[in-house]
Amino acid sequence: MGRMSSTLLLLVTFFATCYCQLMPVINMSTVVEIREDLPVGAFAFKIEAYDPDGDSLRYGIKDISPADNNAYFFNVDENTGSVTIKSKLDRETLDLFGIQVVVRDNDYEETKDIYISVKDANDNRPLFQGLPYGVSIPENTTVNTIIFRVNATDADAGLAKVVTYQIVEVMPSAGTSLFSINGGDGNIKLEGQLSYTSLSSNYQLKIRATDGGGPLNDVENFIQSSETTVFITVTDVPDLDPQFLGTPYLATVDEHSPVGKSILKVQARDPDTGVNDAIRYSLINVAEYDLFQINEVDGVITVKKNFDREDFSDPDKIVELQVKATEANPNVNGIHASATEKVQITIGDINDNEPKFYNCADSSCLEESNFNGNIDEHTSAGLPVAGLHIKVKDTDKGVNSQFTLLLEGTDKDAFSVSPLSALSESFVQILVKDSNAVDYEKKKTMTVQVIATDAQDPGKQSTATVTIQINDINDNSPVFKNDTYSLAVEEHCADGTVLGVITATDKDTMDANSITYRLVPDSILPYFGVDPKHGTISVNNGNLLNWEGTNSYSPTLQAIDTAGNIGSTILEITVLDINDHAPEINRNPYEVLVGEGSDLKLQIQAIDGDKPGSANSKLQYRIDSSEYSNMFTIDINTGLLENRVPLDRESINPSLNGLIKLNVTVSDMGTPPLSSQTQVFITVEDVNDNGPVFDRSTYTFYVKERETGIPVGSVFARDADQLDFYNRISYRIIEGSFGSFLISSEKYEDGYKGNIIVDPEVELDYESNRKTYTLKVEATDLGQKKDDAIVEVVVVDVNDETPVFPNGISITVKENTTFSGPVELIEGTDPDTNHSLVYELTGTECRCNGSIGPCQEDWLILEPTGAIKTNPDNVIDHEMCDQVLMTARVVDIYTEKGQSSSEGVVTINIEDINDNAPEFTAVMDFFVVVSENVEQGTSVASVRAKDRDSAMNAKIKFDVLSVQFAGSDGSPEQNVGTIFQAESSDQADAQGFYSGIITSRQTLNSDKRGKYLVNVAATDSGGLRTTDVLQVLTVDKSFRVSLQFESSVEDVTSNLDEIRGNQPVTYLETYFVFPNGTALDSDAVWRILNQKEVYETYGSVLRQYGLTTIMTGNSETVQDRTDLFILIGVVGALVIVLAVTTTSLICVRRSYKTKLKAAKAMNSASMVAIEGQKAGPVVPGTNKYTMEGANPVLNLNIDTSTDLGFDEESSNPDKLSLNSLDYNIDMTMSEKDTMPMMAIEEEDEENGSMPHYIEPLGEALAQRGKKKGSESPVLSFSNPSVSTTDL
Repeated sequence: MGRMSSTLLLLVTFFATCYCQLMPVINMSTVVEIREDLPVGAFAFKIEAYDPDGDSLRYGIKDISPADNNAYFFNVDENTGSVTIKSKLDRETLDLFGIQVVVRDNDYEETKDIYISVKDANDNRPLFQGLPYGVSIPENTTVNTIIFRVNATDADAGLAKVVTYQIVEVMPSAGTSLFSINGGDGNIKLEGQLSYTSLSSNYQLKIRATDGGGPLNDVENFIQSSETTVFITVTDVPDLDPQFLGTPYLATVDEHSPVGKSILKVQARDPDTGVNDAIRYSLINVAEYDLFQINEVDGVITVKKNFDREDFSDPDKIVELQVKATEANPNVNGIHASATEKVQITIGDINDNEPKFYNCADSSCLEESNFNGNIDEHTSAGLPVAGLHIKVKDTDKGVNSQFTLLLEGTDKDAFSVSPLSALSESFVQILVKDSNAVDYEKKKTMTVQVIATDAQDPGKQSTATVTIQINDINDNSPVFKNDTYSLAVEEHCADGTVLGVITATDKDTMDANSITYRLVPDSILPYFGVDPKHGTISVNNGNLLNWEGTNSYSPTLQAIDTAGNIGSTILEITVLDINDHAPEINRNPYEVLVGEGSDLKLQIQAIDGDKPGSANSKLQYRIDSSEYSNMFTIDINTGLLENRVPLDRESINPSLNGLIKLNVTVSDMGTPPLSSQTQVFITVEDVNDNGPVFDRSTYTFYVKERETGIPVGSVFARDADQLDFYNRISYRIIEGSFGSFLISSEKYEDGYKGNIIVDPEVELDYESNRKTYTLKVEATDLGQKKDDAIVEVVVVDVNDETPVFPNGISITVKENTTFSGPVELIEGTDPDTNHSLVYELTGTECRCNGSIGPCQEDWLILEPTGAIKTNPDNVIDHEMCDQVLMTARVVDIYTEKGQSSSEGVVTINIEDINDNAPEFTAVMDFFVVVSENVEQGTSVASVRAKDRDSAMNAKIKFDVLSVQFAGSDGSPEQNVGTIFQAESSDQADAQGFYSGIITSRQTLNSDKRGKYLVNVAATDSGGLRTTDVLQVLTVDKSFRVSLQFESSVEDVTSNLDEIRGNQPVTYLETYFVFPNGTALDSDAVWRILNQKEVYETYGSVLRQYGLTTIMTGNSETVQDRTDLFILIGVVGALVIVLAVTTTSLICVRRSYKTKLKAAKAMNSASMVAIEGQKAGPVVPGTNKYTMEGANPVLNLNIDTSTDLGFDEESSNPDKLSLNSLDYNIDMTMSEKDTMPMMAIEEEDEENGSMPHYIEPLGEALAQRGKKKGSESPVLSFSNPSVSTTDL
């Protein structure tokens, strides 16, 4: 076959064909491990996949199930498969979940389920469970007892989950050694003995729980911890003995007090204040006389029986009782705790005894009412009756013992009694009063009654009868001038003191100056003496004279004459009291316990041994001046000590523990006065009569935000009560804390301070709505007396807040803008009061052609002030990129703590302006029509154009400006008028292209052979225009050629090596057309393919497509030519998919490159003639026209009766139409009928290498006339791509 002299166009129509493409392969592990602390934006993993065909891949992630929301955690780079964190992971919430990775090539999508195993990071601190913690334990809890267990859990895993415990602080600090904690299990153990009374009753243990550490962010071993407080309340147990109050116990009770009379109340309390057990009282001794009893319940001591003081062996003895106080319930040792206390009771005297007479002849005195004595007759008056030893006693005490004596009876006038009165006791003498009446010769015996009468109660008296025997004696006796002489001498005077000189006379002259004197009885001689010759009465021993013992003496002074006759007189010697006795105070010291606020009445008792009623015994009381003496007063005469002002423990120096010491002086009125002193110890018992008082009513403290557990400040309060039990103060915050502060009490100087700290679990935030906290702090003592103060806590701002980049900034900038000013101002915010914000550009991305990637030019500038300006060095072009994503950072340069910056994205939309004219895109190099089939309205070509502008600026309208016809015989071009018209689409397609359909205004002349040159204009809405010339070639349908193939989709894909026997048949109908209108028939095609060099080179390739026969396309009965292709036969096609379809394949050459493009077409299993096609309108939404010969789409009718899914018209056996190619013809004729047909790959039009044939048939046909080893270009080919885009 000779060389071709003109370009050959190959138009092929397939009934059925398919292109087989391999799917991508995902070759990554099913399980991917990711640590939960990866930050947003960090690399997570990479999707591993490849495509066996070498196609580029796109990557994605989606949820396995629509109910899932797991893909939300990731972003994926569509081009690289790199997966980054979009939303933070949390192992504790979701530790394993599935996602589906998606990989796509140009044709297929492959998915794979993978599972994300979230690995632990130490991002959780231990959390205490079951808060708050509090426990009450008895004070006698055994040491080493486990008293409580704290429990903290950590949501992390591994060592980070292991929690250890420690005691950080114990309040009060004195309790630090009392507790320990097991670091492993949180058991708190008692290490020391508790005490409710001597130690604290409340403890606060600050416990820290620490995890085992683990990786977190960039720290390899990050340790987390948290703290809490365990409140331990110590409860009291009965382990202390009762305690008596108000000791010492002193009382006085008069004798003969009625039975049941209350004398004294003892009181004891249980010092175990938390128990406060009831007390029972008893007497453990009843003293000597068993006089008293005690009430078991209230401790009141009463008189048990009547008693007489004078019956006691020692009437002045103080009765001592032992009182026992016993707790009602057993103590911790199982016994009833008890305590004893001494009670002293003084027995008071009442005047209940009459004076009584006693005979004291012997050493002892016996009570007697009859006495016998004797006296000589005519015994001188004043002389006592001899032989009498009468003594009168009144056993009462003091003035109650004073009595008087008088004589009664028949002979009372002859005698007198001495003394007439006495105190307590006295010897009594019967004196001769009338000596003449004492006459033996008249009366030998005389009788008198001596009556002793109680001076205070005359009703109490006793009578003694005295019988006097009269002795007969000489009648002349010395005679004293007076019957009695009253003498006085001071007690304790000096020996030899002369009381006086008393002499007697005797009528007998012989007795003149011969009278001797003596004192009788002899018992008086130790006291007094008389000069025998001169009658001088003097004191023998002044030390024996004691008024307090005997205050009067009545000795008889006898005058004895020489004959022994005696004359006598009575000396009434009065011992004068001198002030020789200081007052005697019955106790020293006095001790009394009185509660503050109570009245004190204390009787100071004193006696004076000097003469009653005299100035020497009159006593006066006074309080010596001292620090607290002005608080008390004492009755000057009675000694009753009372408080002058209310007693207040708090007015007493605390170092004295409430003890006031007074000195009380008791003085008599003698000359000189004597005095005695006693101490009075008054213990003012503290009562809880004062409440806490803050040193001020308001406090203001300042604290920095974000600092946990730091001290805020201390409030201070005092409780004026002096006992720790009453002045201990505890604090609590009752209002305004909002859980942000804690307060603890601490002893400080003379009060307690309340230390306020920020709760270790809380961070104060100045930027929140609470910049100031107004706390109401309450101070409370143990008696629940309260005071409160207002504490204002001002949160001081720390620059710790991250500046906030504003969200959603979106601006619009017109392309080609040259404005130099700011187009937008970024205004970030920072909650901190002291901040300075600057702005930094961190990166830009541009959306160019629908894809986001790095910007090629910097169109915008970000200044530190946040102003966004256009860059004068570059021009903004909407057609290059329509959107700029500016990632910027706002930085607070004053940041002290925390993150100083945050990022955000500013979206800059580039607004299009109409600055681009439409641009044509080649649909085909040229179009081919069968002239016989073109009628008015038939589609003959199509155009596509795109305007780089957008929106309305991009809308295009097509117009046919002119039409020229160039004949295939080389005749010159001629204007044939606008026989074609353009119909424009209203909407652009997905790629932004507007389409135009070139239709015929009339029926074409079927005799014309050549091509039409159609000048088409594309105009946008702004009036910008571009023109292009379309070539429409005419062809006669007599040149149609049919090619028969044997292969099937199923055989090729599943049993390629086993293809045998009858094969399904596929027909390919094609036109081989030259640009000048000439074409090849089936014989010409047959001759080319039967050339040896063509077959040897390309036969194996054609066999892959199952080519078996070349036939004439003009008749229903076709002639098979199988001799060439018997060898090709059933090798089978690897990529041909058999189906009932029609496809047009056109081989074209452009710029010495051609492409044979197979297009899909629907058809039945047999090929028929194409006559009978009718013209019709376009099928909406498709490339289909219902007219045979139309371009560029199929002229097919839809018939739903076929199950193949393709178009088939049962009324017309011919379903063939032609499909236009994508390129216009650009051929030159070097020699008629000798130019080879060439096809180039669409993707590599600019490749300057040798021509590469992609269609095997086209390459084979291009070899006609080519000699082996000639200089003709090397031919190659590949299977045409068939896709729905060709329909």
